[in-house]
Amino acid sequence: MSETSNARPFGIKDKLGYMFGDFGNDFTFIFASSFLMVFYTNVLGIDPGMVGILFVVARVVDAFTDIGMGRIVDRLPAAKDGKFRPWIKRICLPVAFVSFLMYQSVLAPASMSVKIIYMFITYILWGSLLYTAINIPYGSMASAITDNPRQRAELSTFRSMGATFASVVIMVVAPMVVYYTDADGNQIVNPRNFTLIAGVFSVLAVICYILCYQMTTERVKIEKKNDGKMPGMGETVHALVSNRALLAIIAAAIFLLLSSLMVQSMNNYLFAEWFKNTSALSVMGFVGVPTSLILAAFTGKITERFGKKEAGAVGMLFTGIVFVLLFFFKVRNPWLYVVITFFANFGMYYFNMVVWAYITDVIDYQEVKTGNREDGTVYGVYSFARKIGQALAGGLSGFALSAIGYVSEPGAVQTDAVRVGIYNIATIFPGICYVIVALILIFAYPLSRDVVVKNGEILASRRKEKAV
Repeated sequence: MSETSNARPFGIKDKLGYMFGDFGNDFTFIFASSFLMVFYTNVLGIDPGMVGILFVVARVVDAFTDIGMGRIVDRLPAAKDGKFRPWIKRICLPVAFVSFLMYQSVLAPASMSVKIIYMFITYILWGSLLYTAINIPYGSMASAITDNPRQRAELSTFRSMGATFASVVIMVVAPMVVYYTDADGNQIVNPRNFTLIAGVFSVLAVICYILCYQMTTERVKIEKKNDGKMPGMGETVHALVSNRALLAIIAAAIFLLLSSLMVQSMNNYLFAEWFKNTSALSVMGFVGVPTSLILAAFTGKITERFGKKEAGAVGMLFTGIVFVLLFFFKVRNPWLYVVITFFANFGMYYFNMVVWAYITDVIDYQEVKTGNREDGTVYGVYSFARKIGQALAGGLSGFALSAIGYVSEPGAVQTDAVRVGIYNIATIFPGICYVIVALILIFAYPLSRDVVVKNGEILASRRKEKAV
């Protein structure tokens, strides 16, 4: 069960602090999602198929670590500074340092066996252990900061803005630092600069995590049942697999991450090989800022007027259709491509803005059904689903590059057939996945606007009864 404490009122300090949390997360997560494949293939010369295997193996490990971390967070008693916030303070330095270790260009001359072993050790340590240990508590913390649905939607919006700002910094700065143009106009990776920029992003991640810890306050206190026992693993699993809302949002998350991370990964190859213009890639990374700012001003009103489920479905359907059209028209001008995707991504960005509020709705739905408040476990399951999407995107992008004949040797020049293949993957694949997300929201996700309001009223009534 949960009750609300008498902490300072919820306000802009909490929203900004929560925003900095995902800012910190994505200095390592988005950088890895967008550039780690490039580092492995173009700096270390590792075959993309082997990188795909790495991502799949890591997600198998995540099946245990994500859910396990959620259970740990739920079972351990709260500290003076909260149930979830202390983990941010404990893990921020290790996760940033290991992220930096993944991008060591000095390993380029080493044997392939050494590079592959190092790749597996550092990536699994970062993603499956340390990133999990900080991200599960951070994500679970939203429902402890406030129990007000509108305020939770605002937290989700600010979290998404933090991810957008991190993405902009990474996608604008990294291409300018990582790439240089050779005499023939080809975009070549600078190995030393890759390591340098990874170190800078790790330092910025730590700063953002500290700001998140200092600026947020947990207000909703999570309590055990009256008998003092937490539900067993079997009981929890049964409750989770019978939670239709959770299963639907997991499916949506897998396809969303599969598409958006595939786009992030393939855009590096798309702009370097198809458009031969990595400056446009930097601009494309920046256009997420005006999109986020525009949506941030209207997300609350859109959500209240239409509901998260309803507006999210329409937005994802629109974005998916535009990407499918891009596949057929084979746009050659990089700036036209940037403009089209800028407008297309409004639908996807809205869904990303409120996706974390979907999770707090699912957590409430679970509590309504079972009487148990298991923020960490529910979020851990959802986090694992997101990592499946991440792994499949990384794995499929690696396998797809191998299938179309991409040459991963440093300085290699690709054929026209490979360039066409890159364009096709970067457009039709996300287009189909975005449409699938829309269909999942329409037909499988049960938490419409009216249901969310009703669940909030039920929980508020229970808390009043408990207080009396």
